[in-house]
Amino acid sequence: MSTAYEEWSPPADLSAAVACVWRRRIGYPGVPYTDRVLPDGCVDLIWDGAKLFVAGPDTGPVPLALLPARTFVGIRMRPGHAPGLLHCPASEIRDRRVDLIELWGPRRAAAVADAAAAADSGDAVAALLEQTVRRQLAGWPGHDRLVDGLIASLRARADASPGCVALLAAELGITVRSLHRRCTGAVGYAPKTLDRILRFRRAQRLAQRRPEQSLGALAAAAGYADQAHLTRECRRLTGLTPAATFALTAPIVSDGASDSFNTDARSSR
Repeated sequence: MSTAYEEWSPPADLSAAVACVWRRRIGYPGVPYTDRVLPDGCVDLIWDGAKLFVAGPDTGPVPLALLPARTFVGIRMRPGHAPGLLHCPASEIRDRRVDLIELWGPRRAAAVADAAAAADSGDAVAALLEQTVRRQLAGWPGHDRLVDGLIASLRARADASPGCVALLAAELGITVRSLHRRCTGAVGYAPKTLDRILRFRRAQRLAQRRPEQSLGALAAAAGYADQAHLTRECRRLTGLTPAATFALTAPIVSDGASDSFNTDARSSR
């Protein structure tokens, strides 16, 4: 069995909250295999062949030791939509990998895990995860659409000018303190951190699309103050230089941004 990754779009009724459904098969590399998960603003519900757990949202790189001959299946929530799955603030699982039992209790989590264990294919597990998310979203009326507006505004920004959070709060008609609280609950971290991660994701996508572009030009296009700013952010968010980061993450996977697209390779969070 070779190592491979694939992802596909969710059913139409889940597309507002779910970025993608994915499957990662780990083959037989012959040597210990360690991957690196990078921040993307998303939260995933994952079946690893033995248990269900929730991953993210991350604020830095997460090394991941992958066992051979293992298949992971996951469903990725768009930034800001994790509370609909978790029924708790996303900040409670920031920078963590949490067994579903801890979030839902043994009875509810075990029912889904038992069904996943009994499934006869990765496609069947994916369908089960879709249905699980569907039920959770139906029971969660509290999605914060103001945070959707915040995310859209940050994605549309083309610079890293100071004071943007205060300006965005004013545009959205709330105080900076309220924006901070609502963003932290919905996404898992504060608006400034979200802005940094979304800008980094923009740089990843641009690096993939324009591999011939210099780092200085890439930094300007992605919204960094200069190349040094891009380098500092790459080291903070990935632990690597920009060149190593973009080589590691090419091609990248969907996070629900309007300029992202499906690929066939990715780490399994």
